[in-house]
Amino acid sequence: MIEGPSVDRHHWVPRTEGGREAVAMHKVCHRMVHRVLDERTLARDYATAEALRSHPELRRFIAWVKKKPPDYIDWPKRTRRH
Repeated sequence: MIEGPSVDRHHWVPRTEGGREAVAMHKVCHRMVHRVLDERTLARDYATAEALRSHPELRRFIAWVKKKPPDYIDWPKRTRRH
């Protein structure tokens, strides 16, 4: 999770699932998380940074996006939700 102008607030447990705690997350990463995982799955299985990093598709994405500058903004292509 990084700080800067390209940051959103990510709720570990989605608000629709009763979550309140939020952290700063890069906009591109935040968007990818929600493209890959539906809110119920996020709440049940991926409510921590470690859990998100363990997801195979997100792990590949993180490896790719780490090579970009911190202010990188581009939207990942659509992917199928799990």
